[in-house]
Amino acid sequence: MVSRRFLFVAVSLIILLAGCELTPTPSYTYEYIPGHTATVDGTALASPPMIAPFTVRQAIAAGNDLIGKPYRYGGGHHDFYDNGYDCSGAVSYVLHAIGRLETPTPSDSFRGYGERGPGRWITVYATRGHVFLVVAGLRFDTGYGEQAHGPHWLMRSRPAGGYVMRHPVGL
Repeated sequence: MVSRRFLFVAVSLIILLAGCELTPTPSYTYEYIPGHTATVDGTALASPPMIAPFTVRQAIAAGNDLIGKPYRYGGGHHDFYDNGYDCSGAVSYVLHAIGRLETPTPSDSFRGYGERGPGRWITVYATRGHVFLVVAGLRFDTGYGEQAHGPHWLMRSRPAGGYVMRHPVGL
């Protein structure tokens, strides 16, 4: 037999949860859109779509500057120009190159960067332990899972549950 106390607690929880608004977890799903999505060539460098604004072209060029640099924890934190980069150092470099970040920033701080939600051209995906960019549909990241790589462009999605989406003002 179920006790009255148990029923009271169960009904109270149901009422409490019914009043809660559940927000969907942001996700990143890669979708190639001809004319709007950047491409990656055989040398791992990205090319912007023809219609991309100048600032987006600059962001892609900045990301390309880091291709081939190794992953280094803390890389890019003391100075934008380093010999290796971690996730936040690489994202900081790109955003600084387009005039949208003054000092290197750790991944956790990107959760409050710019404006909320996805951007039209650039979206920052940030969590307490990792950050990556999506620029003109391409993911700019330093690793996924247990393996950390240097900065690179990818045309595939990654799970982004628990990430906060932010974007530079106007982009």
